[in-house]
Amino acid sequence: MEAFVKSEIVNGIGTITFFHPQSNSMPGTQLRNLAAEVEKLGKDTNVKVIVLKSEGDKAFCAGASFDELISIKDIDTGLKFFSGFAAVINAMRKAPKFVIARVQGKAVGGGVGIASAADYTFATEAALVKLSELAVGIGPFVVGPAVERKVGTSAFCQLTINATEWQSAQWAKEKGLYAELFANTEDMDKSIDTLTGKLATSNPEAMAMLKKIMWQGTENWDELLIERAGMSGKLVLSEFTVNAINKFKQKS
Repeated sequence: MEAFVKSEIVNGIGTITFFHPQSNSMPGTQLRNLAAEVEKLGKDTNVKVIVLKSEGDKAFCAGASFDELISIKDIDTGLKFFSGFAAVINAMRKAPKFVIARVQGKAVGGGVGIASAADYTFATEAALVKLSELAVGIGPFVVGPAVERKVGTSAFCQLTINATEWQSAQWAKEKGLYAELFANTEDMDKSIDTLTGKLATSNPEAMAMLKKIMWQGTENWDELLIERAGMSGKLVLSEFTVNAINKFKQKS
């Protein structure tokens, strides 16, 4: 299967599904398409609530595409790539509808950022998390504000510093990243259907007002996340990072 981002609207529920054959990793095109889809459903009056999910059962999202990272040769290209993650997070933040994330498998780097930017996140026990950026010579600069906002500074620092170790889905729930945790996808999907069904019949004006209140204090993120993207864009050009990414690619 080739990479895709698609959406459908059923009974007021807008579902966005993304897929990439390399563990749902995120090249720049995929990130831009995902941000555009969130923005589109956010503006669609037929949509009352948005569900964000990925295909497959092993990985929710493996973060940045290593193939694309290793191909970056100048600061402008690096800025453009990491701005893709900024665009996704900001689209989720600014959508006037609740974004519900369905995390069925492991989330790495940018995948943790996407799960954190959702307003309510469901997960299975297989949904381990890791911020691996420091291990390849960069840092979770762009996704950091979303992750820290959701789990707190202490847990964010643990993920960032211990960049090669997985944290369990139970750990992520205890820190507030996951709202609900399930033993399997079937039970998770039933609960998602129940909640989204209720939200689809709730007052859209009230939900839009609540969304705005919930994200108060993030009004500077349009500029902040682009500034952070520049940090990653610069570091990805370093010899250290190039060598580290190549080592990771050889292992995978």
